[in-house]
Amino acid sequence: MEYADELVQSLWPLGLYLFLVTGLILAMLIGPSLLGGKRRARATNEPYESGVVPATPSGHFRIPIPFYLMAIFFVIFDLEAVFLFAWAIALKPAGWTGFVEAVIFILVLLAALVYLWRLGALDWRTPRQKRDLEQTK
Repeated sequence: MEYADELVQSLWPLGLYLFLVTGLILAMLIGPSLLGGKRRARATNEPYESGVVPATPSGHFRIPIPFYLMAIFFVIFDLEAVFLFAWAIALKPAGWTGFVEAVIFILVLLAALVYLWRLGALDWRTPRQKRDLEQTK
């Protein structure tokens, strides 16, 4: 019987915590429906973005593919910057070996950037768009 009493005494804070968390979640789910307004205006279900009325009825528009490419390249090169910051913090313990490794890392990044640049992946316009633009001039 002592083991059961000791178990209850050691676990009651966990039970109290679970009870309070459950109560808080229920209050957060039920509270807004009790306290919030019930009025529905015509504009309630319309898309809204920073005070700008959308140009299309659905509020959806197509984003060009180069935007996503730029975003991916930004994330990739930004992640490399994180690695370089970590290297800068550990500069003294890494010594010259770490310095040489960081230079090699930067050279690989530079080679990747030059490759993407030469490939045309950093150009916003497609070759067709460039050709059409030159023809209109």
